[in-house]
Amino acid sequence: MPHASPVDYNAQAATLKRLRQVSRLLDKVIAIPGTPIAVGLDPIIGFIPVGGDVLGLLLASYIVVEAARLGIPKKTLSKMVVNIIIDSLVGSIPVLGDIFDFAWTANEYNIKLIEQHMNYL
Repeated sequence: MPHASPVDYNAQAATLKRLRQVSRLLDKVIAIPGTPIAVGLDPIIGFIPVGGDVLGLLLASYIVVEAARLGIPKKTLSKMVVNIIIDSLVGSIPVLGDIFDFAWTANEYNIKLIEQHMNYL
């Protein structure tokens, strides 16, 4: 990645912070007391037939669009899209998909891919 000016770095850092917040909201916003388990809005809105899965897909896509604006390579963006497709396809299966949504945190995986590219790990 080319050297960014302080303004670019600050903008990238702010974008990454926002994307982490969106990911946390979708994947792990509610901690289950007494356990290491947390759930997000994605599996919860997935209980809404059809519309919930579509809404989850749109919210997850936002992270990919912002990653593209950050200059994340197409290969990494492709991996991110595959994560979302898996989440959406399996998540759309009644009952099984709802259970899968609690375990498969595609947005969290996608944030890790962004961080790996930007060397934030």
